[in-house]
Amino acid sequence: MKYELTTIGEGQIRLTCPKGEHLVSSRGLKMTAACSEANVAGLLAQLGKKTAWCTVLPESGLSERVLSEFRSAGIDLSNVVMRKEGRVALYFLEPGEMPLPGKVTYDRLHTPFRDIDIDDVNWDDMLDTKMVFVTGITAALTEKTAQVLTYFVDQAHERKIKVALDVNYRSLLWDGAQARKVLEPIARKSSIVFCSRRDAGSVFGLKGSGPQVCHDLREFLEVPVVVSTDQLDGTYSSTAQGEKVYDVERVPVMDRPGAGDAFVGGTLYGYLNGDLDAGVRIGMRTAKIALTHHGDLTRISHGELETADNSDILR
Repeated sequence: MKYELTTIGEGQIRLTCPKGEHLVSSRGLKMTAACSEANVAGLLAQLGKKTAWCTVLPESGLSERVLSEFRSAGIDLSNVVMRKEGRVALYFLEPGEMPLPGKVTYDRLHTPFRDIDIDDVNWDDMLDTKMVFVTGITAALTEKTAQVLTYFVDQAHERKIKVALDVNYRSLLWDGAQARKVLEPIARKSSIVFCSRRDAGSVFGLKGSGPQVCHDLREFLEVPVVVSTDQLDGTYSSTAQGEKVYDVERVPVMDRPGAGDAFVGGTLYGYLNGDLDAGVRIGMRTAKIALTHHGDLTRISHGELETADNSDILR
């Protein structure tokens, strides 16, 4: 296989208000690249896995800003499709502090990626992989993006390529019924499904404790592995061998976006190496690292994984 993981998602620019400021009054915004799927591929690439990402972008300086960030993480960008015209998707983040939550404002209509066609993708290359990774975010954008992801998963399933799905439900993009209609067929063809306890309720109507929902979702979807998060209450995995519960450690939060992607990437690193339990523990560690620095893409190395719990200065 040429790759260990390939994925499709929309490259974006994230514009973040300083903490303590609102979008309506902020006089400055911090710019970083964003894409949930590329964040996962980028973390895996930094840990030595060969990954590739497909997106559609216009030829512009903002597009190059997106590409340069993910290129620097080691992702293969040979499957990126460039258009002569168009705009880059944006999202604005107000970080939020207790008692108010953070707030996201999307500005991602009329981008080239929303009109992606099945024929735009080099499937021979994208399917030369050990695993394909898809998320509910991309499936939610348009009928065309949902069709492309469904085709991607169907072709992988036919070729007996492992499929990983992160449900990653976004209520600002679609409702639970729409999400279930598109994602349930994809989930049933997956080897591993990531779904928070909250998303399991919103999309699949499952209620209960974290471990119970994780177990019930695996049985409902009839998939080999479900991994579920429940904010600070715990992380869970469910396989035919049973359920496991992992305690979550609270850490200082500098920046929340990307932490979930870091968890998924770390877990898939272990899973691809044949050890789900080690993967979940690595994912929890990479998520902690993600929370302590700015940007959606988590910068990580093997050495930093080993020193993640050391607060001293490395000299």
